[in-house]
Amino acid sequence: MRELQGDFKLKICQVGHIHTNCYILYRETEKKAVIVDPGADGAEILSLCGKLSLTPEAILLTHGHFDHILAVKEIQKEFPRIKLYAGEDERETLQNPGVNYSTVVGAALSLQADQWVTDGEHLSIGDMKFTVIFTPGHTSGSVCYLVEGEDVLISGDTLFLESYGRTDMPGGSYDLIVKSITKKLFLLPEHTLVYPGHGDFTTIGYEKRNNPVAFNRE
Repeated sequence: MRELQGDFKLKICQVGHIHTNCYILYRETEKKAVIVDPGADGAEILSLCGKLSLTPEAILLTHGHFDHILAVKEIQKEFPRIKLYAGEDERETLQNPGVNYSTVVGAALSLQADQWVTDGEHLSIGDMKFTVIFTPGHTSGSVCYLVEGEDVLISGDTLFLESYGRTDMPGGSYDLIVKSITKKLFLLPEHTLVYPGHGDFTTIGYEKRNNPVAFNRE
């Protein structure tokens, strides 16, 4: 499996009791960071940014479940100018504690994005560019982020190593997640590195050959 090239860097923090993968993305020449899915342990995430001399510029959310959002406000408190990005169709999940399940852990968290993103939208943050890919199925507004020029996909809870996100919660749909993966993500170059919301990283090519949804294409 290929390694990351050039000055683009990706650091992983496994946070919370569910071991969510929170990603810190940056370029060594820029030192401006993008944090993806800060699901818990905000102090740990901020500490790593400090050790790397990084200034967080944005938070990207793949979806709104509690284990991907619990540290958002802690990071916003430390960096008041940081912008929060989330999928346009994820408003209800992010804003309703009963739907994002934050009430289960006693947080009752409601979030409002600074920018609601849509399918195919291009984001320019610091010295990095992202393409938003709308991938409903795990939730109604789940999105993935393709790091342009790096062949790196942050897949949230849509695509995992040899698996995919659960679809039995509000807004979930097995048919939609299969279509999101096979009709969108599997169209990416096979060497694309996939960094999921939980578990180990993988590639698009490997998943096309080994993921259960690969055998459910229409």
